[in-house]
Amino acid sequence: MNICVVGTGYVGLVTGTCFAEFGVNVVCVDKDRKKIDMLNNGHIPIYEPGLEELVKKNEKDGRLSFTSDVDKGIKDSLVIFIAVGTPPKDDGSADLSYVEDVAGSIARNLNGYKVIVTKSTVPVGTGERIKKIILEKNKKQADFDIVSNPEFLREGSAIEDFMRPNRVVIGAESERAVEIMKELYRPLYLVETPFIVTDIASSEMIKYASNAFLATKISFINEIANICERVGADVHAVAKGMGLDHRIGSKFLHPGPGYGGSCFPKDTQAIAQIAKDHKYIFEIVEAVINVNKKQRERMLEKIINMVGELKGKTIGVLGLSFKPNTDDMRDAPSVDIINGLLKMGARIRAYDPVAMDEARKVFNNNIECCKDSYDAVNGSDVIVLITEWNQFRNLDMIKIKSLLKSPIIIDLRNVYDPLKMKELGYKYACVGRGSVWIR
Repeated sequence: MNICVVGTGYVGLVTGTCFAEFGVNVVCVDKDRKKIDMLNNGHIPIYEPGLEELVKKNEKDGRLSFTSDVDKGIKDSLVIFIAVGTPPKDDGSADLSYVEDVAGSIARNLNGYKVIVTKSTVPVGTGERIKKIILEKNKKQADFDIVSNPEFLREGSAIEDFMRPNRVVIGAESERAVEIMKELYRPLYLVETPFIVTDIASSEMIKYASNAFLATKISFINEIANICERVGADVHAVAKGMGLDHRIGSKFLHPGPGYGGSCFPKDTQAIAQIAKDHKYIFEIVEAVINVNKKQRERMLEKIINMVGELKGKTIGVLGLSFKPNTDDMRDAPSVDIINGLLKMGARIRAYDPVAMDEARKVFNNNIECCKDSYDAVNGSDVIVLITEWNQFRNLDMIKIKSLLKSPIIIDLRNVYDPLKMKELGYKYACVGRGSVWIR
């Protein structure tokens, strides 16, 4: 089977590469010729563990190719995946202009039956919108089906998520399209992956509902952490006690500076706007968005409470990406926190294992980009740990103490043991641990 993936961003590149690994012939298409040239020269434009090796392997085996010729990609394929960006507009709704452009290209190049699949995260009703565009512009009157097949890829674990997903969701109107999609995903039957086959609107909603719920869990535990600080409780013990209830589960109950990245902020705003468009207020998600924004402000307050006057102080920041194992800084908590510190006159020395190039783009020359953790700490008045990369979990704290002007650590991910830090002579702050005697 030949498939075409339009868009070589995070979702498109991972999707195309993993389908090639399943034995499918895949052409990935992008209008950005620079990106296509980069991929054809063996360079990966995003950081995702294991992806570069998988791309090279499948290119070598002849199952994966990259081109800017969207017309040929569509004509030569049975299944076309739309995996372009759907960035938020000013009102929070998804901008579908890129999706609509692809739909127009598909309509002009239909030369026989095609299955057109939305992999991008799109609002309910987008499938119908794409269908309408194609019907209007499809001069050859070629047959086609629309399918919704949302992605559930976690940055940093995307390949594993594609190869061993919790579920595959297929929204379609025809049995023919469903059977073709099941054939594409046939290798997953070997690992007994559940398949949810539903209508297109429900499939589109599943993605937004899932991300909104996960974002809710994050904001909920951050609110619990804020209360724990005030009443003298330990949020880690509270989260563990909650998570052992199978109805709740332990995942996403980790306090910190709030969620970020390319999905949760965008998708929570989008589902809230979808509700408004249909004359309904999604009050829980509206609160989640507000809590997440305020959590970053609370982290700034925590730093001020520990350090005092920030003007002229040097802050050593560890971790810039919105989560470990990615270089993605879109809507990362670090951006708001660092910009807040800069406004107060602080000087920033920062280090991240993979996001330094992105940091230079985001902050221009307003921060000092350091070569490693110890370089960031050297000469700083305080350490602020924002992203919980594994390499930050076992730093030489005695060495760090000697490099700091004053032994202050503000641990926004609760990586370190407060009692151990106290024993080492540090002034230490974390999130939601008003009492730490419970082990």
